[in-house]
Amino acid sequence: MVQLQQVNGSSQLNGSSQLNGSRQLKGSSQLKGSSQLKGSSQLNGSSQLNGSTKLVQKRNGFENYEASVNGNGVQVPNGVKMNFAVDGHLESHDPIGFDRLKESSDYILARTNFKPRIAIICGSGLGGLADLVESADIFKYSDIPHFPVSTVAGHVGRLLVGLLDNVEVLVMQGRFHAYEGYKLWQTALPVRVMKLIGIEYLLATNAAGGINTKFQVGDVMLINDHINLPGFCCQHPLRGANDERFGPRFFPTNHVYSDKALQKARQLGSDYSMKEWMREGVYAMTGGPNYETDAEVRLLRVLGVDAVGMSTIPETLVAHHCGIQVFACSLITNICGEETNHEEVMQMAQKRAGALKRFISRMVVEIHDDILERTSSSF
Repeated sequence: MVQLQQVNGSSQLNGSSQLNGSRQLKGSSQLKGSSQLKGSSQLNGSSQLNGSTKLVQKRNGFENYEASVNGNGVQVPNGVKMNFAVDGHLESHDPIGFDRLKESSDYILARTNFKPRIAIICGSGLGGLADLVESADIFKYSDIPHFPVSTVAGHVGRLLVGLLDNVEVLVMQGRFHAYEGYKLWQTALPVRVMKLIGIEYLLATNAAGGINTKFQVGDVMLINDHINLPGFCCQHPLRGANDERFGPRFFPTNHVYSDKALQKARQLGSDYSMKEWMREGVYAMTGGPNYETDAEVRLLRVLGVDAVGMSTIPETLVAHHCGIQVFACSLITNICGEETNHEEVMQMAQKRAGALKRFISRMVVEIHDDILERTSSSF
């Protein structure tokens, strides 16, 4: 038996109840007794589940619940849309939605006078790029609302806003990876925050393994395309609800990496005598944390991959989706098929760090002066 009582918009279900199909509860709603929710259901506003409701995970404001609804109660956070899956698990409806991430961008903008249009993401061992930023306002990731936290050696875990060669920039000193336990949307969350801050151009760096047999340790590869291997099995940073304020549900990815920026990088390679160790090619992402097996290396070569790593593609995809122009490059820190470890990768990154700092710094100036400023003056 199901008894439905409504008092001033407050709905209550008493007794043994079952909801099947697509249901929505709005307002102040309460479920009591032995109840089961199936299908796609959503609770908006201030809602309470009384029953055997278990908090499974809480990380950076994102909460997952298991609910069988027959014991203790848990208050669902107000303003966070929750989604009932068929298996009884609850997940946030859109954890990287506009309204939620505006809290992150507002936190940063309220604490700096800079208005950067260019952002840099520093890869493994390349965090020293942030040393070049002057007059920086520094934010620990742990202090920024909804931000994940870096857990890998070589990723300091802070965000800087300041001047690089007199150009206002935002620099992420450390990124997030799926192998740390983060979901792909979490690894790319900072990019949407960048968009809300006003970023128009993203420069992403990473440490990668060389697949191309012509590559050598210490080479820098300009990324002109990528193969998103996790995407082949429906693992994507934009999987789930889409917020149209960032971009469309479906979007092309023929030109994720800016042709104009690539042209600038090639020219700088000539100007800075980098031609001998500057390469260009296709980057692929694997999940990690293990390095590739011999069979996987052979497969990647057949696919036309030149370098492989464990990051970057979620960030560049999300940037491209919301209209941010992208330039990315990989420092080849090991040759795939040869045994390596994280310490060796870090050591190689440090050896090339000085040259890479100069290169990225010059790229920032060129992008600012010749691409962004010229584009602005044309309107």
